[in-house]
Amino acid sequence: MGLTGKVALVTGAGSGIGKAAAILLAQQGARVVALSRTAHEVEQTAAEIERDGKEAMAAVADIAQEEQVQRAVQQTLDHWGRIDIVFANAGINGMWAPIEELSLAEWSQTITINLTGTFLTIKYTVPHLKKQGGSIIITSSVNGTRVFSNTGATAYSATKAGQVAMAKMLAVELGPHNIRVNVVCPGSTKTELRANTQWKNLDRIRFPVQYPKGTIPLDGGKPATAEQVAELVLFLVSDAASHITGTEVWIDGGSSLITG
Repeated sequence: MGLTGKVALVTGAGSGIGKAAAILLAQQGARVVALSRTAHEVEQTAAEIERDGKEAMAAVADIAQEEQVQRAVQQTLDHWGRIDIVFANAGINGMWAPIEELSLAEWSQTITINLTGTFLTIKYTVPHLKKQGGSIIITSSVNGTRVFSNTGATAYSATKAGQVAMAKMLAVELGPHNIRVNVVCPGSTKTELRANTQWKNLDRIRFPVQYPKGTIPLDGGKPATAEQVAELVLFLVSDAASHITGTEVWIDGGSSLITG
């Protein structure tokens, strides 16, 4: 996949899609910076990569904190001198609730981490990508891009739609610098993200729909694995996708075509 010698910064690399992507990119030759706000998780990710004989370093940062993002980028440069790939994957589901019960603090937390965090990640890595070109991948979601039936996910869906708009704007802006910007939009995926979601009185606003045969037509109705999403990320950052930019790719087994 042509990743040998390249440096990849992966946010949210302590678990789930981010961890799977960090490991896969390293297996394909990239030197990986595994970033998360949880130190022991990214240290574990980096250790797993190094046990496989590949190169990795752990960086601890909250992507919503400007100074912490700047520090992590500088640590990367101090260690490897360049950045070629950015996987802006970190995010939260946050609170899902009726709009009148969603507090400003809950709204702001989701917006700040998902949207501002993506902005800061890209803002402070782009000057270094411009030196030789590179690839940026953003993790969005089916929610807010093709699915609007998950009632109560107002803040989350707004951030996911915003990430796609950001990617399309930046694909044009950064294209002349040979930087590609694309988006992966997972559906149901076996990660810890759903376990960290908060819900409040959704039964009162959810539209009653039944899917007696399930909502995922592909692969016997199974949700995606983190590794399957990582394989999509690998393709998009590789030379095999050298003419693809400003594009979102849904990876959901076709479920959003049913539930949208």
